[in-house]
Amino acid sequence: MNMYLTGDAASDALLDSSPLALLLGMQLDQQVTMETAFAGPEKLRQRLGTLDAATIAHYDPEAFVEICRQTPAVHRFPGSMAARMQELCGMIERDWGGDAEAIWTAPTADGNPPSGAEVLTRLKQLPGFGEQKARIFLALLGKQRGLKAAGWREAAGPYGGEDTCHSVADITDAETLARVREAKKAAKAAAKKA
Repeated sequence: MNMYLTGDAASDALLDSSPLALLLGMQLDQQVTMETAFAGPEKLRQRLGTLDAATIAHYDPEAFVEICRQTPAVHRFPGSMAARMQELCGMIERDWGGDAEAIWTAPTADGNPPSGAEVLTRLKQLPGFGEQKARIFLALLGKQRGLKAAGWREAAGPYGGEDTCHSVADITDAETLARVREAKKAAKAAAKKA
């Protein structure tokens, strides 16, 4: 399934081919539009010439902020998000051998494939991934990236449902994008009334 998150063919293609890009896009998905967040990794790839965890982790922090700040900016808060991305890439390099996908595919200590609950635990340890974001990303992996971890739907909570339109995990085309936006708008309106 091809990603449909940015409206830009190059950005969506990178999300399709790079687990690191998908993870960084999810990390950036706060206080900006979804399209801006998930287009961020392609901007980084263009500016750095590569999208590699070690490259980002070891980049001079001030220079990396400037790369994130270039117009169009990677995020509306380039300083704090640059630091968070470098922290994430450092963890990927140190804990996962530089392979972002290993977060959801590497076997557990006993050699078994990780369960949905284990993948959720791993995701929640990442900088910028709280409970909700980790569940949404787990649902995205299961619904659109072919994750086979046992119990991933249950671990993803409400985002793991088969016929839902709650989050980025459910967006596959213009119609589902509109439905997710409508659901988010309704949820915000309900929260204001409460």
